[in-house]
Amino acid sequence: MKTHLLLKTLALLFSFVAFNGYPVLLLAHPNPISKTQMVADWKRAKEFTKEYLDAMPEDGVNYKPNPEVRSFAEQMIHLAGANFAFASAASGKANPYAGKKLETMEEYKTKAALSKLVLESYDFVVSALEGTADASMGDKIKLFNMDTTKELAFHKAFEHQTHHRGQATLYLRMKGVKPPQEKLF
Repeated sequence: MKTHLLLKTLALLFSFVAFNGYPVLLLAHPNPISKTQMVADWKRAKEFTKEYLDAMPEDGVNYKPNPEVRSFAEQMIHLAGANFAFASAASGKANPYAGKKLETMEEYKTKAALSKLVLESYDFVVSALEGTADASMGDKIKLFNMDTTKELAFHKAFEHQTHHRGQATLYLRMKGVKPPQEKLF
């Protein structure tokens, strides 16, 4: 009887710790990715995104699969704007495009201007990341009115740009262009 009660108590305690402690485990980074690796990943992502920009013909830059979605240019401009916003929030570095509605600006809807803006956004992230002290990566910040850390903001920025570059794959295919080969390393 005592053994059964002890086992039930331990099972209940384990369940409590496992389920209530799980979010804490998600926040803890026992083996965080080094800043050096993050910079290398961002540089690789820049080159990969450049291949997407180079692959889209000029007449496909403003292509929309249907009227309710972003054009290829708008996808890439959105990606760039977010790169600037996330990196600015994480590093404190001034966003050179703060307050501008880049997606509505016609000047970025040519292949040359679009490519320049998007690649500039990657350089901004790399510069912001390199300028952020390792010791401050765990510092709390506000990102889109949410509490997070500088490190997590850079990771979310990476996730976001990967998502939108992935969406651009369909735009290339619909214009008859084979997308660039994946660059995992």
